[in-house]
Amino acid sequence: MAAKAYVLIETAVGKSREVAQSLKGIQGVQAVDAVTGRYDIIAVLEAVDLTAVGETVTSKIHTIGGILRTETCLSFT
Repeated sequence: MAAKAYVLIETAVGKSREVAQSLKGIQGVQAVDAVTGRYDIIAVLEAVDLTAVGETVTSKIHTIGGILRTETCLSFT
């Protein structure tokens, strides 16, 4: 069963557009939305399982320059 997660991303000042463009190039990222509030971007990620979600977040998303912190929320629907 596929796993879906919402990755809440806080970026450095002036880096949101650059980060959003980088996220769009990652396999499994279904949507990238700029938002207001505590976080700057919410990315929707789909992968084959929870392990793959974790691998994508740690090896692909966390390595993007300009990201200060993330919070990953798993979907149960």
